[in-house]
Parts: sequence; structure tokens; C-alpha cells
Amino acid sequence: MADADLDYLVVGAGPAGLQVAQLLEAGGHTYEVVEESSRPGSFFATYPRHRQMISVNKRYTGSSDPEFNLRSDWNSLLSDRPELRLARYTERYFPLADDMVRYLGDFAEAHGLRVRFNRRITRIARTASGFEASDSSGDTYQARRVVIATGVSRPNVPDIPGVEAAEPYATVSVDPKDFINQRVLIIGKANSALETADNLLETAAVVHVAGPNPLHLAWQSHFVGHLRAVNSNFIDTAQLKIQNAIVDARVIGIEKEEEGGYRVRFKFTRATMEHRYDRVIVCTGFRFDTSVFEEGCRPRLAVNDRFPELTEAYESTNVPGLYFAGTLTQQMDFKKGTNGFIHGFRYGARALCRILEQRYHNGVWPHDELPPEPGELTAALIERINRSSGLFQQFGVLADLLVVPSEGPVRHYQEVPVGHLHDSAFGEAENTFSVSLEYGPDHELMDPFKPGLSASVLGDGYIDAFLHPVIRHYRHGELAETLHLPDDLENEWRRSDVHIKPLEAFLTGTIEGARVARR
Repeated sequence: MADADLDYLVVGAGPAGLQVAQLLEAGGHTYEVVEESSRPGSFFATYPRHRQMISVNKRYTGSSDPEFNLRSDWNSLLSDRPELRLARYTERYFPLADDMVRYLGDFAEAHGLRVRFNRRITRIARTASGFEASDSSGDTYQARRVVIATGVSRPNVPDIPGVEAAEPYATVSVDPKDFINQRVLIIGKANSALETADNLLETAAVVHVAGPNPLHLAWQSHFVGHLRAVNSNFIDTAQLKIQNAIVDARVIGIEKEEEGGYRVRFKFTRATMEHRYDRVIVCTGFRFDTSVFEEGCRPRLAVNDRFPELTEAYESTNVPGLYFAGTLTQQMDFKKGTNGFIHGFRYGARALCRILEQRYHNGVWPHDELPPEPGELTAALIERINRSSGLFQQFGVLADLLVVPSEGPVRHYQEVPVGHLHDSAFGEAENTFSVSLEYGPDHELMDPFKPGLSASVLGDGYIDAFLHPVIRHYRHGELAETLHLPDDLENEWRRSDVHIKPLEAFLTGTIEGARVARR
């Protein structure tokens, strides 16, 4: 049986698929969401294995502004319905995964989203008019465009001889009593590995966490996928020599012994060593599964073939009309930004749907019109950088765009992907400005616990390492000037002397200069 032509087929009913579906529903487009499980958000029915999430659910911010409060709400999807915030479901700062499952089910029901459950997409192929997909129930779908929102569902298994004998993160026991007095090796150094290690602190005799790369800490790198403090108790036990260790070495072989246990060989910089363990657990993440795509429709991959390679419009670089949402968009800011997490990709999903509206439905990117006066523009931008959750969460990935025509009002477009800023859909103008929040150069190398000096002390020309506003002026699409405003202890960029006046002077010099040049 074939469905009538759809504008969009969305594969996956996790948070990204639901966010896209909600926006397509609001836009009045024809779409279907196909989900292989019996409910939305099935990923969270299994992961994280120890059930505590690392996404923030900060309920008290001192503000009643729902837009500002999304800066501290890393779980809710974008919606104009105040009851659909995860803070209404739990008071926990780090929610339980079961709360997320319940929330996503309610989100889909409240918006009346068209989701087909218990159907797995088994084949996607190109057609003359778009795509054809088949599901596990034998139904087919004809769609002009496809949005893949399945997440990374295939285990990322390291190339280690004997690794198949180890236990994967997805199925290993989470009962600490199953590890009493055992020696345990955990391969991997990200949150799943350290979450597993923390769970064994009270029962295992020895726990080693191993990998060739150094341990990256989120509080230093500002990448929330690196090790979070909530999963860092194990580091304390390793550094204080309480029979645990972080092993900076490459595992080059795993041998299962007949009498039980494992012999594991490590390659260090200057030596090869062998250790014995009772259990070996592999916690090395996941990758994108391309098995459903037929030849001629298979997307090109990036980042060691773990993610699809994308354009700035979230589209496959080699399969036109094939788009991606959610954690699959990580290639755009891999291990730097937030596209791998709900509090980042919810804005990416909204930007994707705005691009689709522009490209296929004669849509116009939402925008305001402002008087072409530097004082008025400064006030509007100061308000945006102090309130916007999208610019705050998608730092360096999304930017506001000011288009300054030779006559008439300035057009202010919000939350545009930085690679999409100069798209012809925004019209031609001699002068445009982008406004974003970004970290400074080499910010990940700074010691966060070492006191530093702010730009107000060091003077003009100093660029703060911490999050701060960046305004770029483009002339005919070419970068002309850049203004970095200093950071602020509470991310309140409202000081007259270091934020407002420098921004107004920057805009005044550019706009007035353009007016003089045209006379």
C-alpha cells in the first residue's frame, strides 16, 4: 500500500523528530512520522543506562520570561504551550530518563502529531519526484523530501582484536552487586564510561577506565558532551589512588580466558603491558546507521563515518532533499557546540523548518523591522543577546542577521545558521551585521579555576575566552569589521561603558559611513 504524496517523511519520533513534526504541523504541511517503537522517545527508555540524565532542569532562575528560562532548561522542546516544559514533570535538577519518556509522549499527543508507531523504515530510495520508503509492515511512503531524526543508533565498536567478547554498554548489568570484588576494565572516556564507573565504586575491587585520548572535562572545554561533573566521582578515587585508575593507553587486544575473565593488552607510549580483568565493558558511543539507504540515495559520511556530512542547511551534501535533525547534525559543530543535545538541536530543527519554508513553500524567515538609527538598533540587539535562548544555546552556530538597505527599515532576522547568513533569500544589501554569542579563541585551554582579567581591565583589543557577544559587519557579503564585547559574570551584557556604548559606536560608524558614501 502506498501513501499519497507527502511533503515530508520524518523518520524517528525522538525529541528531534517530534520537534520537526510540531513545526511541520504548525505550517500546515503534509507529513508522516514513522517510529519503530511503540511510543515517542524510546531511546530514553533504555539510555542512559543508569537512568539519571546529564541535561539541566533548572526551575528557578529569578525570571518569569519563558524565552530566557530556556537557557536553563535543557530538556523541553520548543512550544508556545507553557505546560509542555519538563519542569512541570520533575523537580530534579538532573531528571530521570523516565520523566523524559513521559514528557515526549505528552508533547506528541498535545500537538496531535501524525506518528505511525511499531514500524521500522527498512528502505529509502530516490524517485523522479523525491523519495520512496518502505516500512516493516509492508507499507510504502512517497515523499518529496525526507528528514532523518533517528539519532545515532548503531554501536560505535572500536577496532580491537577480541572486542566482540567484551560486554557492550547497551546490555551490561547496571546492578552494582553483580560486580562485587571484581576487577573491571571500562573502554572509553566519555560520560557513558564514567557513569558506568561511578556506579561500581561501592562494589568493584578495581576499576580502570582506558582510552588513547586524554580525558576531556566539560567545565574546561565548554562542550557538554565531554565528561560532566555529575559523572566525575570516579576521578577522585583514581587521583587519590583508591585502587582505581585512568589509563592513557590504546587497548590492542582482548583475550577471553577459558576459566573466566580477560587478558587485555595495552599499548603505552613506550611500552606494551598486559592486565587481567574479570569484566571488560565497552562504552565507546554510537554512530549513524546507513543500512536502509539504497545505492544512489546513501548519504556521504563525516567524522570517521559516524555522522552524515551536511550542508549549512542541514541537507545531505550528496543527496538533495535528504535532511537531518537532532543528534545527527553533530558534524556541524562536532565536540564544540550543542547540536548533539536537545537544548541545541531544538533550535537547529526550527532553523531547518524555516529553511524548508523558504525553499519550498514561498516562506519568509520571521523578522522584525527596525528604524535605521544606531541607538534603536543597539537597544534591540542588547535586548536580544540578554534574552535569546537560541543564540545562547547554539553559540557560534546560530546568529541574528541585520540587513541594512540603502533606504527604509532594517530587517532583523533571528537565529539564522551562520553558514546561511548570506543566502539570497534575505535580499541584497550593501551592509549586513551578524550577532552571535561565542567563546573566545583557545577557550578550552584556559584553566577555569585560575583567576583572570576581564576586557575592561586589559583594554581594547582583548578578546574574552568566556562566552560573549560578537558583532560582525559584512560589506557586500565580505567580512569588513568585527566587534567583541566583553564577557560578564552573570551573562548580563547591559553595562553602558563596556557593552552599550561600544556597540552603538560600532553601528554608528558603519551606518553613518555608508550614508556618506552614498551621497
